[in-house]
Amino acid sequence: MAKPVIVQRANSYDQAQIDSAVEAVFAALPAAGRLGAGSHVLLKPNLLAKHPPEHAVTTHPAVITAVIRAVHRRGVPLSQIVLADSMGGVYNPTLMKAAYHASGMEQACRAESIECYTGCKWQLRKTNGELVQEFSLIQPVLEADFIIDLPKLKTHVMTGYTGAVKNLFGCIPGLQKAEWHTRFSDRERFGSMLIDLLQTVQPDMAVMDAVVGMQGDGPAGGEPREVGLILGSEDLLNLDLAACRMIGMPPMRVPYLEAAHRRGLCAECFDLRDLAGDTAAFAPIQGYKLPSSYQNDQLGSTDFADYRSWLRPLVQAAEKMAAPRPVVKTAKCIGCGKCAEICPRHTIRLSGQGNHRKAKIQPRGCIRCFCCHEMCSVKAIDVRKFSLFRL
Repeated sequence: MAKPVIVQRANSYDQAQIDSAVEAVFAALPAAGRLGAGSHVLLKPNLLAKHPPEHAVTTHPAVITAVIRAVHRRGVPLSQIVLADSMGGVYNPTLMKAAYHASGMEQACRAESIECYTGCKWQLRKTNGELVQEFSLIQPVLEADFIIDLPKLKTHVMTGYTGAVKNLFGCIPGLQKAEWHTRFSDRERFGSMLIDLLQTVQPDMAVMDAVVGMQGDGPAGGEPREVGLILGSEDLLNLDLAACRMIGMPPMRVPYLEAAHRRGLCAECFDLRDLAGDTAAFAPIQGYKLPSSYQNDQLGSTDFADYRSWLRPLVQAAEKMAAPRPVVKTAKCIGCGKCAEICPRHTIRLSGQGNHRKAKIQPRGCIRCFCCHEMCSVKAIDVRKFSLFRL
């Protein structure tokens, strides 16, 4: 049975307003009652890459501050609260410190006297997953006895939507994420892998930053969109179903929600009877922009049973040609090499010298994971579809 999703208004990142909304979420969730002097708490934000808070890419520091205060208010010593994540690139202390600082998370943690984890250690954890038998997880995940997921409400060019469950991908260290993209290069299997990860990490609760979300070609290349809410739940799948209903994303087009539904772990869509808190604040958002890779995407749901066997290879070839893919906008490219570093198939090369160095994607090996799009801080990676299929 699905657990409630708590809704609270927060029209800005004014700290007093965020503190009040987050405290109301904690007060409504029974899991928060288990917190106490003996708890060792991990806060898992959405860090992704080196972005400032106003870009709406990362969990806002005001939300992190409010969650630290809510946890400490329940008797947990500050020395037993840690904030930790792993970005998509190289996982080392220098880069992690720079990203925490750029996002404002480092300043929020320092002000509240808790640690931003930069030790960059990880270990294997066995699973009973459907696809995955073990995951490499960053050390704080393994050491915590209470995990709070702190996702950002965003759309996503590969998975359509990214929220509470997808945020757990940051528990896997650095460039190892690229290995998972290679191993599960189609959206459906990638989504199923994320459900195995959810069942391995098993967060106790999630608090979603939906004060300002991201629409369009997220998780990094989209546009900020004011939403004005803090959402929370002990059920990460139901929280994501609620967010999908709010932004107009069909949940069964989100690979990990479809995989969870197939396994009997969540409903096909959000049930409004599962709402609690300020329920009047929850309403569909008109015109919330979905990723270009999900707009008018009819080819992605072809049923080959409708075609004679000799036509199937032609349909598959058409799908492959028409599928959205990343393209470098050379005028914006600064030649930093982050896209080449993260590419799981190593299909990106840098050419030229100095200020004229540019990235180039070799289409033949591209698996359309959009990691390059995620990691590009200057939005130099576009999402393109074959023009014949643009409606």
